[in-house]
Amino acid sequence: MSTTAPADWTTLPTPTDAPGWIARAAEVGAILATDAAARDKAGATPHAEVGLLKDSGLVTLLGPVAHGGGGQDWTTAYRVVREVSKADGSIGQLLGYHYLWNWAARLVGTPAQWEHVEAEAARERWFFGGAVNPRDQDVVVCEEGEAGDTLVFTGRKSFSTGSKVSDVTVLEGVLEGTDHHIFAIVPSDSEGLTFHDDWDNIGQRLTESGGVSIDGIRVPWSAAAGYTDKKFAPRVYNTLNVPVIQLVFINFYLGIAAGALETAATYTRTRTRPWLHGGHERSMDEPYVIDTYGDLTAKLWQAEALADAVAREGERLHADPDAITPRDRGEFEVRVAAAKAVATETALEITQRIFEATGARSTTSAEGLDRFWRNVRTHTLHDPVAYKRREVGRFVLTGELPEPTWYS
Repeated sequence: MSTTAPADWTTLPTPTDAPGWIARAAEVGAILATDAAARDKAGATPHAEVGLLKDSGLVTLLGPVAHGGGGQDWTTAYRVVREVSKADGSIGQLLGYHYLWNWAARLVGTPAQWEHVEAEAARERWFFGGAVNPRDQDVVVCEEGEAGDTLVFTGRKSFSTGSKVSDVTVLEGVLEGTDHHIFAIVPSDSEGLTFHDDWDNIGQRLTESGGVSIDGIRVPWSAAAGYTDKKFAPRVYNTLNVPVIQLVFINFYLGIAAGALETAATYTRTRTRPWLHGGHERSMDEPYVIDTYGDLTAKLWQAEALADAVAREGERLHADPDAITPRDRGEFEVRVAAAKAVATETALEITQRIFEATGARSTTSAEGLDRFWRNVRTHTLHDPVAYKRREVGRFVLTGELPEPTWYS
């Protein structure tokens, strides 16, 4: 990876507020942008890129200040993901998923558990991966030992985003003979954890999202997130994982779209030739080109404004987790679903239509402008956007709120 980063990020003042962290993310994005197309084509494991996220402090954004973290909220985290994704959608996704799995201890864990995890993660600058693909039901958790005080995870997950570049991995499985899901955090280099090099998709190529085999990973019952004396006390807050991660998706979609628009505009200003029958000396003066950028920019700003508004609405829920009602959660999920639908449509349109304003020569593989569309197209298929629109439509017509599932 090419880099113009400071030799030592610690020589720079640590950001203390949201604008400062967003500016830091933009600095990281500027570094990633220098060779984003080449790295996308090479498809190498992004060790250096994750190192950049660590060195810049972005990985500890949500961590407690007392332990070296940034002490920021989710609204800021989403904006940071968006900034990084402008340059490299894969690295933006990795960072967003990292924030989600770092926060997972607070989502389902006991106060003692999440305080310990967040302190250790901030001090050690852990980078999180997650083997929690909900459509795979083949990871079984068994009890072991005379007192049954050890849990053993065995099985396979089709996807484990972050895998080989992570320090720790969040595992999920179902306790044998029950329908109870167990989450635990283990070192990513644990014996029995094998990451497979089988992620070979057209987009998001550097996310290390291949499968993982889990062969007898042992953790104490005390490490099972949210369990006390082998019992789990559910809260509505535990079901907030879907709207939170969907907002991660929304923001790296919009970041990719913004990066596509910025990259295309630079190309149009500097390299696109005017059409020979258009009567203009510069392509950027042609009415259809001006209209294209105006149209796409207006749609992007609209989608960003909705995403930011919905993120701010979520802060009330994070501020008082025990006070959340099922209705609070359901209405938030509907708003997130609407933002997801808008972001998906907007990002797909922008990443496709930029070529109308850049011209035929911009389609060379060396330019790599296709990576923006490939990245958005790949991940927006994660869950059908039609079902997000359905959540919104049912709420409008009948007042029905979506039931918490792995996807709603």
